[in-house]
Amino acid sequence: MPHTQGGETPVVTDELGHLLAEMSALRESVIAGAATRLQRYAAHYPDGAFNDSAVNLAHYLSLRSQDLRPLQERLARAGLSSLGRGEPHVIANLERVIGLLRRAVGVAGDEEGAAGFNTASQAAGSGMLERYTDRLFGARNGGRRVRIMVTLPTEAAWDYAQVKALVDHGMDCARINCAHDEPALWEGMVKHVRRAAAEVGRDCKILMDLAGHKLRTGPLRAGPAVKRIKPQKDNCGRVVAPAQIAFVPESMPAGSAATLGVVASHVLRLPDAEQRRLEVGDCLEFHDARQKTRHFEIVDKTESGVLLAHCAKTAYLMSGTPLTWRRSQSAAHNGARTRQLALCEFTGQPVEIKLCAGDHLLLTRVAVPGEPAQAGGAETEQIWRPAHISCSVPEALGRLAPGDPVWIDDGRLGAVVEALTEEGALLRVTQAGPKGVKLLAEKGLNFPETRLDLPSLSEQDLGDLDFVCQHADMVGFSFVETMEDMDNLMSALAARGAPELPIIAKIETKRAVANLPEIILGSIGRHAVGVMIARGDLAVELGSVRLAEIQEEILWLCEAAHVPVIWATGVLESLAKKGISSRPEITDAAMGVRAECVMLNKGPYVVDAVKVLSNILVRMQAHQKKKISRLRALHW
Repeated sequence: MPHTQGGETPVVTDELGHLLAEMSALRESVIAGAATRLQRYAAHYPDGAFNDSAVNLAHYLSLRSQDLRPLQERLARAGLSSLGRGEPHVIANLERVIGLLRRAVGVAGDEEGAAGFNTASQAAGSGMLERYTDRLFGARNGGRRVRIMVTLPTEAAWDYAQVKALVDHGMDCARINCAHDEPALWEGMVKHVRRAAAEVGRDCKILMDLAGHKLRTGPLRAGPAVKRIKPQKDNCGRVVAPAQIAFVPESMPAGSAATLGVVASHVLRLPDAEQRRLEVGDCLEFHDARQKTRHFEIVDKTESGVLLAHCAKTAYLMSGTPLTWRRSQSAAHNGARTRQLALCEFTGQPVEIKLCAGDHLLLTRVAVPGEPAQAGGAETEQIWRPAHISCSVPEALGRLAPGDPVWIDDGRLGAVVEALTEEGALLRVTQAGPKGVKLLAEKGLNFPETRLDLPSLSEQDLGDLDFVCQHADMVGFSFVETMEDMDNLMSALAARGAPELPIIAKIETKRAVANLPEIILGSIGRHAVGVMIARGDLAVELGSVRLAEIQEEILWLCEAAHVPVIWATGVLESLAKKGISSRPEITDAAMGVRAECVMLNKGPYVVDAVKVLSNILVRMQAHQKKKISRLRALHW
């Protein structure tokens, strides 16, 4: 305890007194550091008046610029409030600890505190984050605090039942990725989401993601246009189940058969008029590539017009193969029982490029179809031309330099730039796993150490914004990296009459992580903003180990700014795509309770994933709110 000398101010000599002095000095340094930082952003706030969120973020950045571990441990040993739970109300948290120390040592309070700042109180700080979350994602879905976002598949444009099921089971926000599909399909998705939300009687927001300069591999050369139709056989070669074929009308969008409840090994197309005439029991006879006579038997017809057919023998089916349609006896009309038609044209499967460590790959500027490496001739295995594939943003190749790392397909394939040529960039594969990696088209390219300096909005983005501004509740800003990027998007929105459309800044590059404080501080005084942790690209850019801590730091930073966060990429991925989840995925989904929204990607079982995720989030919120353990009673 403190002691006095001649009635003077108590002389503090114990550990609590030292802690009080350090905490008071810390508070003053935090305030001074925040004031200096904020002045750089005065022009982005009306009349230079910073709002509580900006001030609190500046306080947090100033606080966390110091190594607080020794002080934190000493406070914990003294049984005082931790400094590790004050993100939404930094100065209020410091003042609370200082107040406790003053009372413990008998020193009168200093009422000046954080004079000159409208600092967020504890209740107000948490309340602002909840209020801004409601603004972006709508009111809570029942008792669940964390919202669920789902990336819509193409079939959501015509399959209303699937969209309705998603909303019924807890989807709070639908994501439409402008990198895929087209405005006509987006419009169908929007109408279905709005209709389902109205029928369910609650809000379901729509986020439309701009494609951005997504660097991807180009197309591969197509192989022979032949499909191998193969029935299922046992170990003795006996047919135990015929091959299942789905026939769809030529006008039906690609890939739709599986989404309409039809299970088939192949999807084939017929002219619309001929498709409508076919009925259950009809037979389509043909000669395959080996001149073997084979036939398809129509065994089912769905309400959507998809035909399911069986083929009992192996066939090699060529594009445009002529078919002889034999009408079943029971369905014969006017004596006409046969008719000639032709299968619609299809392309062959892409050629395979398999790469192993030490192999070379040429990224080409010209969009020529990719091909595997070519040897010198039949008598030599010497490679005279390496495998090659194009880059979707060829101007990016001009920014590369020898030695720059390159990652392909979410980091499955690692390489380094060995040389720059007139054709493009010659890469040497450094990481491909013991069995190598098959390189496919449309796979992501990451250049983590290369400053690309591409325009923040591509021509496609600017065109897509016209649709986004008319139909979306939020716009996702892909590959944003600087405050200037945010300025450009805000200007583009204002030019289209949507100056208040909220922006979700997708943090997916190393540079975006480094500039996140300025992206937030330069924006929240004039625009509604959220942040998406795009963990897929970030894992490639930063490395998976570094991502583990960076995703935490982004959560803390955004909580200090009262900015809602979307926890994205890879959540319950196996469950959504394969119908089975792994234990690590469940744990990862549970960690999402610290964000304001969790995003699921599309997949055949995504409705099941929504159900499971909603259950996990409801359970976890009883235990955890942001970083704070809530200490719900256990039942042992």
